[in-house]
Amino acid sequence: MGRPSRRARTLLMTLGVLAVLGMAFVMFAGFWTDWLWYRSVNYSSVFTTTLWTKIGLFFVFGLLMAAAVGLNIWLAHRLRPPLSAMSMEQQSLDRYRMGIAPYKRWLLLAITALVGLIAGASAAGQWQTWLMWVNGVPFHQKDPQFHLDVAFYAFDLPWYRFLLAFGFAATVLSLIAAALTHYLYGGLRLTSPGARATAAATGHLSVLLGVFVALKAVAYWLDRYGLAVKSSDFKATGDWTGLRYVDANAYLPAKTILFCIAVICALLFFATLWRRTWQLPVIGFGLMVLSAILIGGLYPAIVQKFQVQPNEQAKEAPYVTKNLRATREAYGIDDAQVAEYDGTSSTQDKNRLRADADATASIRLLDPNVVSPTFQQLQQMKNYYAFPTNLDVDRYTKAGRNAGDQDTVIGLRELNLAGIPKQNWINDHFRYTHGYGVVAAKGTTADANGQPVFTESDLPSSGDLGTYQQRIYYGEKTTEYSIVGGPQKEIDYSDDSGEKTTSYRGKSGVSLSNPVNRAAYAVTFGEPQILYSGAIGDGSRILYNRTPKQRVEAVAPWLTIDGDAYPAVVDGHIQWIVDAYTTTNGYPYASRTTLGDTTADSLTAGNTQRAVMAQQNQVNYIRNSVKATVDAYTGEVKLYQWDTEDPVLKTWMKAFPGTVEPRSDISPSLMSHLRYPQDLFKVQRELLTRYHVKDAQTFLSGSEVWQVPDDPTNKSGNAVPPYYLSMKMPDQSAQAFSLTTTFTPNGRDNLSAFMAVNAEAGSPDYGKIRILKLPTSRTVDGPKQVQSQFNSEQDIAESIRLLKGGDSDIEYGNLLTVPIDGGLLYVEPVYVRGGGLKYPLLRKVLVTYGGHTAFEDTLGQALDKVFGAQAATTPPGTGTTTPPPAGNPTVQQALQDAQKAFDAGQEALRKSDWEAYGRAQKDLQDALKRAQEAQSKARTSGGGSGGGQSGATPSAGPSGSPSGSPSGGPSGSPSGSGGG
Repeated sequence: MGRPSRRARTLLMTLGVLAVLGMAFVMFAGFWTDWLWYRSVNYSSVFTTTLWTKIGLFFVFGLLMAAAVGLNIWLAHRLRPPLSAMSMEQQSLDRYRMGIAPYKRWLLLAITALVGLIAGASAAGQWQTWLMWVNGVPFHQKDPQFHLDVAFYAFDLPWYRFLLAFGFAATVLSLIAAALTHYLYGGLRLTSPGARATAAATGHLSVLLGVFVALKAVAYWLDRYGLAVKSSDFKATGDWTGLRYVDANAYLPAKTILFCIAVICALLFFATLWRRTWQLPVIGFGLMVLSAILIGGLYPAIVQKFQVQPNEQAKEAPYVTKNLRATREAYGIDDAQVAEYDGTSSTQDKNRLRADADATASIRLLDPNVVSPTFQQLQQMKNYYAFPTNLDVDRYTKAGRNAGDQDTVIGLRELNLAGIPKQNWINDHFRYTHGYGVVAAKGTTADANGQPVFTESDLPSSGDLGTYQQRIYYGEKTTEYSIVGGPQKEIDYSDDSGEKTTSYRGKSGVSLSNPVNRAAYAVTFGEPQILYSGAIGDGSRILYNRTPKQRVEAVAPWLTIDGDAYPAVVDGHIQWIVDAYTTTNGYPYASRTTLGDTTADSLTAGNTQRAVMAQQNQVNYIRNSVKATVDAYTGEVKLYQWDTEDPVLKTWMKAFPGTVEPRSDISPSLMSHLRYPQDLFKVQRELLTRYHVKDAQTFLSGSEVWQVPDDPTNKSGNAVPPYYLSMKMPDQSAQAFSLTTTFTPNGRDNLSAFMAVNAEAGSPDYGKIRILKLPTSRTVDGPKQVQSQFNSEQDIAESIRLLKGGDSDIEYGNLLTVPIDGGLLYVEPVYVRGGGLKYPLLRKVLVTYGGHTAFEDTLGQALDKVFGAQAATTPPGTGTTTPPPAGNPTVQQALQDAQKAFDAGQEALRKSDWEAYGRAQKDLQDALKRAQEAQSKARTSGGGSGGGQSGATPSAGPSGSPSGSPSGGPSGSPSGSGGG
């Protein structure tokens, strides 16, 4: 074949240049669009800091690796023996030497560039390790073994280990490269008679081996500290972190001895520069290997077998105590309050029990994990709207005289692209761009038809939430990009007068008026129409990364994000609230957990809308350090410092200054909607199954190990989720918004304990964990046993059979547990889905207490039946006993005093004067008690009756409070708690 023509060569060159330019533009497009996005959300400093850190690490360690390997190849070539001294073996390599001779410089450059690129890319991946090391702040806590600040293990040790690994890699690659070069040029001989290596090759390779052994000595030294964060399998407790008896008394001295031997061995290798013999270094290296086997392996095994196992509990107890203390501190459970709880009420007064049932908790009958189809059916309005699979529970201020906070089930009417009448590129990305409005319902009641009682509904939404921006451009279901603000109008919503259109006026997104931007996004999204479509013009902006989780993860890649973002109406805007965590794997002696596994439960199984924590690697320290918000209309992301003492957050704030706003910037209205996060609670409850005990002997015996029970309301086999509920624990004077769960003994179904945490942000009690521990001398029914009783009781089973008549299905709602007067009240709503309906309606309420079970149409009726007494008359919307004036001067005076105390409490809340607030609450309770006693005397003398149940399913309020709002601190809204 002839040579290609000049035209063909020109064409090939042109195609090659175009291919290179195309690949370059693809790389540029990714970089450019990332920069534009970070700039659009005002977090460009995160992008630049991360980018320059990666670039710096790439070049520094890439050049170091290239220099190390290249220098040793050059040195080996420089130290080659003269050709005349070559053996027959080496002469056979002539053709290789001759072949590479013209290209040896390029070959050297290629090899060093390759190893440099690989090393640089690996080092760039350590950008977080570098930033934590260079910005680390002290914990002001020392480990109990070496008495070093925890920061050494969390921030310093990971970086030292990376440097050590890099050093090993550079040394090994240099050793291999030098050995090959020496062999190629005659410095090493494998089969020829005489000396196997020249003196120059011997000295060169000995130095490299000496460096390797010296690095091994450093590794032994760092391994000593690594024992404090080492994970191991401990038969008595399972996964274990930190030193045990054998570590402290065998491995630790062994590592010290091996360090000394390795230093001596390294010096022997370096000595070959003068002695020119490998005899002593080889002997030293053999001694080091033998010592590693005997001292580092055999000796600890002997100690474990003959010293520890015969008396394991006594030997391990001091180290278990350290692990208990460190684990409780690392997970924030060291202040968990454990109190004994009888589990059986000794109160004989039925009226008191009935009244306490109303006063102790606002029983939430609307299960947010069941009623989403009901919201969908009643409030979807259009097929292109949808609600999440799991709704959320929040607190909102009730209107009217009995103002206060009430538990509310809330969801957003988000965009559902699958419901668009006709799907095409214009409809999917230009016309249908956003959802519309909030839908909220009372959590504690349902109407006569079993439907939610909506407090915010319809389209546009209206109700108790006032005026706010209802358009939802950013949400959990908004996963596609939209192009807004240009010539193409967007579908806003439809009403009786027809379809309304709008055009986005927010400032979020990236402008597409620049042809370079359009080309970059056309490449990034693989959509060439972005480049030339006439639907894009002046003012067009592209919105993407639209889920709250995506946006917070992008602007704060050093945070671990909670699996459940939830919406709230705050200051005229819908804000997504996202809980974020700082974690580390380097807290000495604290046991590790895998966040992804620990946070999985029956709600996360197969549910993409409420995912578990994405982080699957193990951690042993966690703090809910950041509360983040994402505006549903503008997409604005704000990060607020929540844990002001967390050293990990302080470290990241040093690395990324200006990205996290101070806690003082949280507005009162936002504070009223912040809550204790579920994923952190799940992690803590999993740890507390073992770490609720403080005594090492009990911990080692395993007699007090608990487990989180499986969800009895479904057959998933997954753990029961925690539930938000306004309630008060026995030591609390009034209700507080709480997160609750139950424990059962390991391998059994009876109840071990009940756990609640104050979830009301802004409260002085926020985050306090209270555990009620049930007696071990007798059994108290747990959730699964209670569910079995419900299912097996003949009357209830017959009623359920009738409800399931035809094609109806039964769905059980959340099985709520409430401690009351020494006993435990279980409440479970029962929903029916059938009769042609595609959504569940609340039809019955199951209640059990003290062995008595009721299955009635309303919560009030069920409580009346279980306690054998009727609730006192209550004003609509509350569940407290409020005595009517009835002309009784004592009652009237007491109520006047109650009003004064309430007003004083509200004033104290506004001033954040907790001492005055506590006095006002006490005065309020005393006044109501006087009023109630006066009413009782009036009844005894025939002065009136107070029977009757208010409402179909009354909402219980706190004891001694005129409203059903939670107490324990302000909710951030003017109503506060205890409102009247």
